[in-house]
Amino acid sequence: MLLHILGSGAGGGFPQWNCNCRLCAGQRSGAIRATARTQSSLAVSADGLRWVLINASPDIRQQLAGLPAVASDAEVRTTAIAGVVLMDAQVDHVAGLLSLREAGSLVLHCTAMVEADLSHGLPLLTVLGYYGNFPVQRIPLGGAAFSVAGADGLRFTAVPLTSKAPPYSPHRHDPHPGDNIGLRIEDAAGRRAFYAPGLGVIDDAVAAELAAADLALIDGTFWSDDEMAVHGISTKRARDMGHLPLSGAGGMIERLAAFPRPRKLLVHINNTNPILDEDSPERRALDGAGIGVAHDGQRIDLR
Repeated sequence: MLLHILGSGAGGGFPQWNCNCRLCAGQRSGAIRATARTQSSLAVSADGLRWVLINASPDIRQQLAGLPAVASDAEVRTTAIAGVVLMDAQVDHVAGLLSLREAGSLVLHCTAMVEADLSHGLPLLTVLGYYGNFPVQRIPLGGAAFSVAGADGLRFTAVPLTSKAPPYSPHRHDPHPGDNIGLRIEDAAGRRAFYAPGLGVIDDAVAAELAAADLALIDGTFWSDDEMAVHGISTKRARDMGHLPLSGAGGMIERLAAFPRPRKLLVHINNTNPILDEDSPERRALDGAGIGVAHDGQRIDLR
């Protein structure tokens, strides 16, 4: 199984275009050692030739430029993208579908709740219909695995997460199963990765995935629960936004310590998170806990 980190940042990327916090300003000026990041997305393949996109960020065009074998010489217009799996309907995970309209035909896999939000609250599916054939395959929530046509050797299983629907969703404050999922990815040899860029709670189902996975690509959005308030950006806490903070009692670092098996990499990192400063004490704390920080373009060969 090959995994290619297309984007490792949260909404807005890093540095965010309109942010002058210490981290964004420091990255632009070179005052701190920090790597720029585009918005969260992943590509996975069994053979390095046909790829499944997991989420489609607004930065998708830039991200695909670094994806191996995204096109071949067989036709004038072609793609090696077998399909797209959407884990939620957040703008930073679906806006890239508008750029993918040029494919003319592409199967989208999502839950019923995500399909509803992309049909009404943010009607991207209606817009895409004017450009070609973009059929939706429903992702089952009962533990049944599903496949993506053209991506032989891979199977996927949705794990419903305790999180929130997008701000534009009519049930933003009334969570439903399928608003947000984690994804188990398995290859024919039984190797397993678990991808969860938006994770508010490690419940029994998530714990079972972490215990069995060879690789965990997990939510690293915020360092602390009050991070946005500390920066004077928002009064909302990390948990209010559906993200388990890394630090503190019951935080991600503490919880992940109970799962020694998987290699652990953080994704979906917000521009305010001090772990972006590669020389920070927070980054050293992650190193000491055996937790890595994913970066754009990172290639993982899981074998």
